[in-house]
Amino acid sequence: MNRALPAVRLRVPTHEDAFVWHRLFDDPDVMEFHGGRAAELSVYEELTARQRRHDAELGFCLWSMLDESGHVIGFTGAQPWERDWGPAGQIEIGWRLGREHWGKGYVTAAARQTLERTRAAGVPGVVAMVDARNTRSIAVARRLGMRLAQTFTTPASERSGHCYRLDLRPPPVDAA
Repeated sequence: MNRALPAVRLRVPTHEDAFVWHRLFDDPDVMEFHGGRAAELSVYEELTARQRRHDAELGFCLWSMLDESGHVIGFTGAQPWERDWGPAGQIEIGWRLGREHWGKGYVTAAARQTLERTRAAGVPGVVAMVDARNTRSIAVARRLGMRLAQTFTTPASERSGHCYRLDLRPPPVDAA
């Protein structure tokens, strides 16, 4: 059964969003696949500042995700993969949502907008790096049409992960 996805809006994160992200992600369930606990506030302040730069320079970033009432409920978006392992030079899409908003379709709706925006910015394809135990994020990647491209082991945690890929280029036009 396909249900209608909720209305969701994406916007460039503000400095104030760092405080909201810090509060939303200060939950062991939310951070289970991201080190187990929320980072310090200063990490979110730097992250939101970096995303504002990405948006200005690249035309995409990790956007703040707003629900129907205009409340920030998490983030979704795209950014260059910056680690020294994994899909170097690729654009990664990702999402993180406050626990109380899980299971309502927000991430899928917002991630679809992310794909539209990254395609419009000229990005030829994206990856999603997902902990192999994170069934919710794996389900989102599949709903987006992403395909498992490879498995990997993260250097720091030595956990198994999946790299999903999606080609954003339009299919070739049949020259008949």
